Amino acid sequence: NSDAHGAPFSAESYQALLENLEITEPFEISKEVYKDFEQIKQRGKKRYEAYVSLFVSYKDNYPELYTELTTQLTTPMVAFEALTHEATRVSSGKVISEISKKIPYFIGGSADLTKSTKAKGTDGDFSVKHPSGRNINFGVREHAMAAIVNGLTLSGVKAFGGGFLIFSDYCKPSMRLAALMRIGSIFVFTHDSIAVGEDGPTHQPIEQLTGLRAIPNMNVIRPANATETAAAWKLALDSDTNPTTIVLTRQNLINHSASNYHQVKKGAYIISPEKAHADVVLLASGSEVNAAIEAQSILLEAGIDTRVVSMPSMFYFNGQSKDYKESILPSNVPVVAIEMATALEYYQYTPHVIGINTFGASAPGNTNIQNYGFDGASIASRVKEMLDLT
Repeated sequence: NSDAHGAPFSAESYQALLENLEITEPFEISKEVYKDFEQIKQRGKKRYEAYVSLFVSYKDNYPELYTELTTQLTTPMVAFEALTHEATRVSSGKVISEISKKIPYFIGGSADLTKSTKAKGTDGDFSVKHPSGRNINFGVREHAMAAIVNGLTLSGVKAFGGGFLIFSDYCKPSMRLAALMRIGSIFVFTHDSIAVGEDGPTHQPIEQLTGLRAIPNMNVIRPANATETAAAWKLALDSDTNPTTIVLTRQNLINHSASNYHQVKKGAYIISPEKAHADVVLLASGSEVNAAIEAQSILLEAGIDTRVVSMPSMFYFNGQSKDYKESILPSNVPVVAIEMATALEYYQYTPHVIGINTFGASAPGNTNIQNYGFDGASIASRVKEMLDLT
């Protein structure tokens, strides 16, 4: 019965087992089994020693390539013009292309959805006949993709895998192992909210962001624009002690001039300041930052001065000093967090959270955004009601 799975056998059960198996001697692992395992151990040891020897030989014969392979190269920071209006998945695709030009051992691809995710490696498709190709067609098998990304990362290259955020559920076991092993695997997920649209609730993530942010040592970065996306990639590639999950939009977002790499590295920053004295702070990530800035203008017309904070990475923000955190989210100013998802993790910053506790719906993206109350006007109204500012 099920007790055999985890509980030790009683003396009576043990005796019954011996009798059922017709074993007349006390049960023990035979010497032949130990011998087999010893052969496996020695085989692995020889192969490892051969690999080490090969690597030493590579260092002697190709010192420059060895240094390039084993030394962290300076990851380029791709620049975008202010007010660039495009989906962060598109910005990410452009960044991947630029990084590939500078880092020769940068390789990855998507699980079947390359045209949608824009997460595609360069130099053609990798295969036995074309080993120099840096795009991996993982196929519709997200779990295997994430495991392969971990293997590539452990081998010393910079590797990434892509898919829709909803399918991160299939990647979760290997993503968790990446965090457990403290390695720099990169996972890229797009179509990050109910704004996915007509594909409906089966493809619209609700609880995924919360689940991924809850993984210890996993840095989840959800950029609000093109510049934040480029910064996310640089941070991901420069990280060797934790994996990074980059979460991207299908819909277009505006690139705000206040965004830069150093701000993103802090985890959260003021992307649109108050005019004089903040009556309320609007806290968001991804596409909701754009919506919060729209709400800021509407609230200002109603006499409510608002600060908008972009929080691309809770992982980084939680590592900042107490003084910095206070400068961004003042303890004497009410904070309203906004995210088109369960958003449970925002309660560590504020009791006032605008999120979603239901599944999505099959409708155009903008229709869903309005129906669920995440357009600028709806957010402004909900903030006033939540804080009794009407």
